[in-house]
Amino acid sequence: MKCRACRGTVFQGSKTVGFFKQSRGSHARLNVPALVQVAALAIIMIRCLDLLMILNTLGTSGIVEFIHRSVQTWNLTLVFLSSLVLVFVEIYCAFSLVKGRNWARWIYLLTQVIAASYLWAASLGYGYPELFSIAGESKREIFRSLVMQKLPDILVLCLLYAPASSRRFFRLQ
Repeated sequence: MKCRACRGTVFQGSKTVGFFKQSRGSHARLNVPALVQVAALAIIMIRCLDLLMILNTLGTSGIVEFIHRSVQTWNLTLVFLSSLVLVFVEIYCAFSLVKGRNWARWIYLLTQVIAASYLWAASLGYGYPELFSIAGESKREIFRSLVMQKLPDILVLCLLYAPASSRRFFRLQ
C-alpha cells in the first residue's frame, strides 16, 4: 500500500525560502557561456563605474546642484527620472542575461538605442542640452565623441549577438 503523502512527490522538489525559490529540476540546464557572463558583468561594472566617475567629477555639492537643477521643471524631472529608470533597467537586464532570458538582450539593445538617440538629439540642440549633451564643434565631432562614449556598450552588444555560443544559449533557453 502506497503512502498518500508520498504520492506525486517525484516532481515536487521545490523549497521556498523567503523571496527565492529553490528547485531541483529533472532536466539539465545549459551552462552560461563565458561571453554572456562577461557581458552581464560588464554591464553592471560600466554602470557602477559611470556612477563613481560622476560622483568624483561633481562631488557632493555638484550632485546636489545637479539634482536641484534637474527637478526645476516637469520636463527636466521626467528626463532625469527616465535616465535613472534606464540605468536600473540595464542592470536588471544584466542579471536576466545570465538566466538566459532572450528578451533581456533585446531590451538592453533598446536601452542603448534610446540613450544614444537622446544624447545625439540633445547634443544637436533638441531637448535639454544643458542637462545631457556631448560637447563638440560640429556634428562629426559630436558623433565621434558619442561613439567613443558608447563603445563599451557596443562591445557588450557584440558579445551578446555576434558569437555563435551566445546566440545558441539564448535560443535554447
